[in-house]
Amino acid sequence: MRRILVIGIGAGDPEQLTLQAVRALRGTDVFFLLDKGEVKSDLTRLRREMLDAHVPQGTYRLVAARDPERDRGAGGAAYSPAVGEWRSARAGLYERLIAEELGEDETGAFLVWGDPALYDSTLGILEEVLARGTVTFAYEVVPGISSVSALVARHRTGLNRVARPVQITTGRRLAEGFPEGVDDVVVMLDAQQAFQRYAGEDIDIYWGAYLGTPDEILDSGPIAEAGPRIERLRAEARARKGWIMDTYLLRRRPHDR
Repeated sequence: MRRILVIGIGAGDPEQLTLQAVRALRGTDVFFLLDKGEVKSDLTRLRREMLDAHVPQGTYRLVAARDPERDRGAGGAAYSPAVGEWRSARAGLYERLIAEELGEDETGAFLVWGDPALYDSTLGILEEVLARGTVTFAYEVVPGISSVSALVARHRTGLNRVARPVQITTGRRLAEGFPEGVDDVVVMLDAQQAFQRYAGEDIDIYWGAYLGTPDEILDSGPIAEAGPRIERLRAEARARKGWIMDTYLLRRRPHDR
């Protein structure tokens, strides 16, 4: 039976690869790389550099394919259907790649930024492929260092405080309101910078973009002070590179409970 590895490769720093991930890389026959276009060519280059650093040349094949486009302008009630259509398109692509490019006795791998279990679609898409029944395979997951772990490490802080919960959410959800009963909130996928609506509250922000890469940017402080800086840094970085990946931790001060 075909075998698929879903390998977490960390937030961008090649040294964040775990020993388990390196062993998995060296046991792979075919690597599937999704090309997101010229704007995000850095992501493909970093993957290739990791392979060059850890896997002997000539021991594997690279199969690249163009990632299906997603309707990022869809909002409100149209958001979930748009994501569903994109995931189905990706499932069709994965299905074809596995059926046509991977031999029955070979191991293929998808290299996932951060950790495959945290805000990544690969596992759900592979399950959809299996449910279609046209191609069969076994798959395993190799955990990776997430952008969340990299963020708090770079800011030399923890995710939570003693006896207090922490919640991980999206910018879309944060825009609807600060989670109740939680003082520490990690926010991912925030294209609208929802933290700005909390500038009048005693909340600190720990922000990072392009974590683990040479382009890494960090900032922190009370939202009222750091927020305008982050907005400017984010706009400049996006204009310079054409894309941005950022994550942040919001921490409500104890006397606000």
